[in-house]
Amino acid sequence: MTQHERSWPTTTPRPSATFDDYTLSEIRRAAATGIYDIRGGGSKRRLPNFDDLLLLGASMSRYPLEGYREKCGTEVVLGNRFAKKPLKLSIPITIAGMSFGSLSANTKEALGRGASAAGTSTTTGDGGMTPEERGQSKYLVYQYLPSRYGMNPDDLRKADAIEIVIGQGAKPGGGGMLLGQKISDRVAEMRQLPKGIDQRSACRHPDWTGADDLEIKIQELREITDWEKPIYLKVGASRPYFDVNLAVKAGADVIVLDGMQGGTAATQEVFIEHVGIPLLSAIPPAVKALQDLGMHRKVQLIVSGGIRTGADVAKALALGADAVAVGTAALVALGDNDPKWEKEYEKLGSRAGCYDDWHEGKDPAGITTQTPELTQRLDPVAAGRRLANYLKVLTLEAQTLARACGKNHLHNLEPEDLVALTLEAAAMARVPLAGTSWVPGAR
Repeated sequence: MTQHERSWPTTTPRPSATFDDYTLSEIRRAAATGIYDIRGGGSKRRLPNFDDLLLLGASMSRYPLEGYREKCGTEVVLGNRFAKKPLKLSIPITIAGMSFGSLSANTKEALGRGASAAGTSTTTGDGGMTPEERGQSKYLVYQYLPSRYGMNPDDLRKADAIEIVIGQGAKPGGGGMLLGQKISDRVAEMRQLPKGIDQRSACRHPDWTGADDLEIKIQELREITDWEKPIYLKVGASRPYFDVNLAVKAGADVIVLDGMQGGTAATQEVFIEHVGIPLLSAIPPAVKALQDLGMHRKVQLIVSGGIRTGADVAKALALGADAVAVGTAALVALGDNDPKWEKEYEKLGSRAGCYDDWHEGKDPAGITTQTPELTQRLDPVAAGRRLANYLKVLTLEAQTLARACGKNHLHNLEPEDLVALTLEAAAMARVPLAGTSWVPGAR
């Protein structure tokens, strides 16, 4: 046998679970560029979610409702704590805040059309209010963010509600990004910033630092809007029990809780995957905070971050939420990541279902871009119709499940209607492991 020959068999090459292919590619990318990775979308890792819960349909001990003759209500009132004109929505499913700048004007118009057709609200996002969105939205929530991009009192008064954004699920504690390639003339004018220059939103509001100051700010917004508009407060899921307590004491009418599966237009990959907590683990402590204060159902709780199906809606409401918000799913309904653009996604180094470089402004679907020839690909009327259909299906699915549990309104679903498939989900959602009465961690 020569020095370089061997007669024994070799082991099968085995990739590392720690250093998997994606991790290796990220190390190589970082070594080549010296810049952290920026992308859009939400967390891509497997996290405990609503799929890990099951609803207990009625049998002998409970009486199910018949689907055609027995009604299952879906309406919800948001903001009736202090506001003169609370939002009265037909369904407990709203459209999450997504900015003009991140999204095209046609996309914002489509979101307004779809939400209005379904009898629900949409939300502006960072960067101000567009005439397209206001004109097509029956109910429009105006986001008040740390950046104050595009903010003015006239638009505050035009809105149907105001949402003060403390943070979002993809990056609680971090600010937003809108890179220069998406700063068109119109976006620059609305935000009063130079064209083509990266825009970074602040991670906290410049004019208050704590709950006491926030209470003053809420009072200021109420006075500007003559106490007509509900005041929402949006937080990224991190310490929901304490955050909800402070939000209630500051005077919020509605609290929006965004889990780490929530999307974003652009932020650091490391932020998206490693900051915040899953929505499943965030809802129970938020509801507990409201219950401890005697404010559950009096201050409404909207939850978001990875809502996809009517089953997700039903389970979120069963855990105690009053409504949900959809963002990424709404964009998919409009046409985002559609296989019809597969060849163009491949040219961009991605594929349908995986495209997340929304910050680059090259979206073939014309949704997350400001490039005129791309934005024209999205027909706001047809896209709005698809969104309305999607919201209708979510509602019908949630109603079907609620009736199976014997409930005549979606808000009558409760934790007793749920069991968990895994120890993690049982502990997070604070419902029993299926087939047992055991809630891990419960005293």
